[in-house]
Amino acid sequence: MKQGKTIISALQRNVITLDYIQALNQKQITALAYDLIQDKVGGLPLVSAMSEIAGSSVMLIAAELLSSFNEGQGIILGGITGVPPTKVLILGAGTVAEYAARAALGLGTEVKIFDNHIYKLRRIKEKLGYHGVYTSTIDVVTLTEALKETDVAIGAIRSDDGRSPCVVSEEMVASMKPNSVLIDVSIDQGGCFETSDITTHLKPTFRKHDVIHYCVPNVGSRAARTATTAISNIFTPILIEIESQGGIDKMLFHNSWFAKGVYTYRGGVTNDPIAKKFELPCKNLNLIIAAYL
Repeated sequence: MKQGKTIISALQRNVITLDYIQALNQKQITALAYDLIQDKVGGLPLVSAMSEIAGSSVMLIAAELLSSFNEGQGIILGGITGVPPTKVLILGAGTVAEYAARAALGLGTEVKIFDNHIYKLRRIKEKLGYHGVYTSTIDVVTLTEALKETDVAIGAIRSDDGRSPCVVSEEMVASMKPNSVLIDVSIDQGGCFETSDITTHLKPTFRKHDVIHYCVPNVGSRAARTATTAISNIFTPILIEIESQGGIDKMLFHNSWFAKGVYTYRGGVTNDPIAKKFELPCKNLNLIIAAYL
């Protein structure tokens, strides 16, 4: 890239390197991350869109991994007359959890959702409009017992500081049913299962303690065209606004929601979690903007 240009891209913070950050700073690149850019009401539009895709996709993935042909339990994801329904456990109560639960409930599964934020649990129950959904805060005893019975466990806890909390220990994973399925959507931020390790679309699974692990980052890329359309719908208005305001700098200086996406600016790191990860000084972008204005 040329000196002083701008890059807007995905940023998988668990795999970025110090060399990458230093290269950006050396060329004084203004770098923005998809998952940090906010909208005008404080939401995270890219995160929400990709979370919708991921939540809808995980049940399709789980259904395949449970099949006999994939050496799963050989059970259907859902339930039929006279046969107990499949049990699905979801960690987190955000957008991924909502869309995963919608798909799971539509198939007739039994769904349990765990999160430490009561307001999120209350909100997801209201959104699902399904009073049979089991919700609980995360405590070791209750979660361990639920994991022992579950057929599909989904990790969908997102952290604001860039690192998902690891809430399921290796011992808890070892207590799960043989050939049960674990899908860690949070692997983009490090994962919330202790046994999780990044996999790829070419080799998406591995087994540990006889539990099938699916830990592919950026699940939305499975549906590349859908994801592309969703991203275009969000960024087209932003790019038009950048042009109308006279460039990236003016866009940053006059729109705090857009400036939230910046993690390096003119030779310095402006995102605190990234600065702490690499033990680098962190510039306060708000002070830079205030000085400009």
